[in-house]
Amino acid sequence: MTATLIPAADRHFWANEWLTSRQSFPGTGNFDIFANAHGVLAMHNDDTVEAGEGLDSHHHQNMEIVTWVVEGSVAHRDSRGHTEVLPAGTAGAMTAGSGIVHSERNAADRAGGQRARVVQMWVPPHRDGLPPAHSARDFTASLASGEPVVIASGRPEHAGTEALPIANRYAALHIARPRAGQSIILPGAPFGHLFAVLGDALVDVDDLTAAPLTEGDALRLTAAGPVTVTAVADTEVVYWEMHAEFDVARPA
Repeated sequence: MTATLIPAADRHFWANEWLTSRQSFPGTGNFDIFANAHGVLAMHNDDTVEAGEGLDSHHHQNMEIVTWVVEGSVAHRDSRGHTEVLPAGTAGAMTAGSGIVHSERNAADRAGGQRARVVQMWVPPHRDGLPPAHSARDFTASLASGEPVVIASGRPEHAGTEALPIANRYAALHIARPRAGQSIILPGAPFGHLFAVLGDALVDVDDLTAAPLTEGDALRLTAAGPVTVTAVADTEVVYWEMHAEFDVARPA
């Protein structure tokens, strides 16, 4: 087992007048996002978007894009005619497939002043050229117990559950909101990526004991067993369980 901690201060940082982006893998600028991937996770951005701002229409192809809304709300619009507002506690999953144009903006206007915070994550599909699709679900009630919830997955064992479907059979996204003093267990996997969205926790996995994880920290795991997260304060964590590396998950 290997474990690499990326402290919040060491995450790649990018900002402009309306966007602040802290990235597990450098994704803004001239970077090869696939060369920097961990497992099948190619992008993992913690973004804060000012009121009335956002990304105007832009094109994606052959990528599975999952957006987790932490604060505020996000307005989604795409070339398939689908429009939707995703409030905090909601995840959206988009299959870009053969090609889709979409926009994502802070749904609050400038007068309201409510910022939006999202964690956006990209994994490749296991097959190119799929029909574009978008789905969303509010997981607030499901997360109330503090136990982990599978938010998005392409794993066969999660078919038919409340998890949003993604076209990568090697990956599943788990989110949990353990309360102070509560311990949760996340599944072991060949590759794992654990991110503290909020709070303060201790992590135990294999020979790693009581490793601190605070807001903005990320832990990359390889060949790890089950992961125990104990919340020191009320905490929110995002965890990718992955069973392949990027070059295995994408056919030649």
